[in-house]
Amino acid sequence: MSDWLISLEGTDAGHQVALILALAAAFLHAVFGALQKGRHDPWLTRGAIDFSYAAMAAPFAFFVVPWPEPHMWPIFAGAFVIHLGYKFLQSWAYTKGAFTVVYPVVRGTGPFFTVIGAYLIFGETFTGYQWLGVLVLMSGILGLAVYNMVFMTEGRDTLVSAMVIALFTGFFVALYTTYDAYGIRATADPFTFLAWFFLIDGLVFPVLAFLRWRSMTDAPAPGPLMLRGFFGGLVAFASFGSVMLATRLDKVGEAAVLRETSPIFAALIGWLVLKETVGPRRIALMALIAAGAVIVEIGG
Repeated sequence: MSDWLISLEGTDAGHQVALILALAAAFLHAVFGALQKGRHDPWLTRGAIDFSYAAMAAPFAFFVVPWPEPHMWPIFAGAFVIHLGYKFLQSWAYTKGAFTVVYPVVRGTGPFFTVIGAYLIFGETFTGYQWLGVLVLMSGILGLAVYNMVFMTEGRDTLVSAMVIALFTGFFVALYTTYDAYGIRATADPFTFLAWFFLIDGLVFPVLAFLRWRSMTDAPAPGPLMLRGFFGGLVAFASFGSVMLATRLDKVGEAAVLRETSPIFAALIGWLVLKETVGPRRIALMALIAAGAVIVEIGG
C-alpha cells in the first residue's frame, strides 16, 4: 500500500485519489464533530475518542509500520503541541456554543489560513479562479454560522465567547493542517507518520477526561461513553488519515479547501441526528459551499 501511494505522488491519478480522500475526510470530520458535541460532555467524549485511537494505533506503530527516522521525533513533538492546543480550544468552544454555530466558524476560517501557509511553506500557488472559489466557500460557511446565530434560541449568553474561541480554533485548524502535511512528507512511509501521530496524540486527553469524569457529581456511565469513543476513534483514523494522505499526494491547499465542505455534512447531521433546524436559507448557503469547492477544483 505504501509503495502504491508513493508512486502516485505528483501524478494525475494521485490528484484524483487526493480528491476522493479529501471529500471522504469532509464527511467523516462532520461525523467526528457530531460525536464530540452530541450526547456526552465534549471533554469526556474527546478523551474517550483519543484513548480509543491511541490504543488502536499502538500495535501498528510498534509492530507493523517501519520505525520513524530520527528526524521525525521533533516533528511528532510539534504535532503533539499543536493538536493539544486545537483540542483544548475545540472542546471549549463546544461547551460555549451550539454545534451548528461553532463548527462552521471553525471550518470557515481554516481554508484561508491554510492556503497562505501552503504558499509560505510549500510554495503552492492558487489561481485567481481558485481564490474566488475559496472566498465563495468561506462566504457560505461563515454565512451558515451567521444564520445560525441569528435564529438560535439557546446559549445566546455565551455566544460572543463561543465565536472568539471558534475563531482561534479555526487558526489552529490551519496550523495543524499545514504542519501535518509537512510531517507526513518528511518520512519515507506515510503510514509511519499516521500510526505514531495517533499514538502520541492520544496520550493526554484521556487523563484529563478521567479527572473531569471523576470530579462530576452526576458522572455518566463509562460504558456508553467508551462505546462512543470507540466509534469516534475509527472515524478519526479514517477522517484525519484521509486528509493527511491527500496532502502528501497533492496540493495541501486544495485538500484543505475540499475538506472544508464538511459543514454541509455537519448541517445535515445536525438536522437528522441532533434535531437542529435546517431551512431553505441554510440549504442555499450549503450550495455556496459546494460551489466554492467546485470552483477551486476546476480553477486548478
